[in-house]
Amino acid sequence: MARKVVDEPSEDVVANARKERAARRNPFARIALFLRQVFGELRKVVRPTRRELLTYTATVLVFVVIMMAIVSGLDLAFGWAVSWVFGDGTAVQ
Repeated sequence: MARKVVDEPSEDVVANARKERAARRNPFARIALFLRQVFGELRKVVRPTRRELLTYTATVLVFVVIMMAIVSGLDLAFGWAVSWVFGDGTAVQ
C-alpha cells in the first residue's frame, strides 16, 4: 500500500504555481504568490510542546557538555604527550 509523503507539495499548490508561471505576472504578483506559498507551508509545520522543547534543549545541552569534556580531555592528553616527547623547554644545554 502506497503512503502519502507529507513533504511533497499538495496538488493545488503545484497547479496554482503552474497557472501563475503561465500567466507571467509582474514581479510584485510573483512575490505575493511566493509569500502565499510560504505561509501555506508554515501552516503545515508541527511545533513541539513546551515539555518536548525542554527535553530537546536539555538533551542538546548535555551532549554539548559531554563533547566539551571529551575535547578538553584530548587536548590535555595531547599537550602532555607533546611536552613529554619534545620536552617542556626548561632543560639547560
